[in-house]
Amino acid sequence: MPVLDIYTIDGTKAGTVDVKEEIFGIKPNKAVMHEVLTAELAEVRQGSASTKTRAEVRGGGRKPFRQKGTGRARQGSTRAPHMVGGGVSHGPKPRDYVKKVNKKVRKLAIRSALSAKVNKGEIIIIDAFELEKPKTKTIIDFSKKLDMAGAKQLYILNDLYIENEYNAYLSIRNIEKSYVLMPNELSVYWLLKQDKIIMTREALAQIEEDRKSTRLNSSHRCLS
Repeated sequence: MPVLDIYTIDGTKAGTVDVKEEIFGIKPNKAVMHEVLTAELAEVRQGSASTKTRAEVRGGGRKPFRQKGTGRARQGSTRAPHMVGGGVSHGPKPRDYVKKVNKKVRKLAIRSALSAKVNKGEIIIIDAFELEKPKTKTIIDFSKKLDMAGAKQLYILNDLYIENEYNAYLSIRNIEKSYVLMPNELSVYWLLKQDKIIMTREALAQIEEDRKSTRLNSSHRCLS
């Protein structure tokens, strides 16, 4: 069973916590992580690029010149794709880039990404953010004490409606390369993009609660 260190806001070690093997201790499935990451990136594409075909371009109803006797190639419209000001042949049209991925596959990908971070020692548990008011310097000092200064950091907070955690959010959001998510917003993209993952004990418990409902063997590829 994996064991993670717990730290306080002042950077001192406050103990350890055992995390669930089936969430943080499986063999990372790279194929599934790649599939889900590709789907996540596709889902954020707007798909709004659009061009007009020759039928949609205004004008071009009259034949530009007579069929024979000019020495030029015959033309039927000035809005043909090869003409200046004409339509676009095989151009992009608005479309949806969403790629269907099963829920079990997404959960396995999240577990694989979390396990990969644990294997690299890049997950840090903080006991709690005891901030009576927003103070960015406190978070920066915390990062420096754990040798995370300059690293891309992802903070996972359990409930932003709690005053201390909301103050933590206000303190973190102004730090370069640092982002805040809640447990239900976890994605493979953010787990792989950021160098360090810092989560509260409450967020850790919530992640374990959310992921325990569907238990998968780490060797099951779940590829569609």
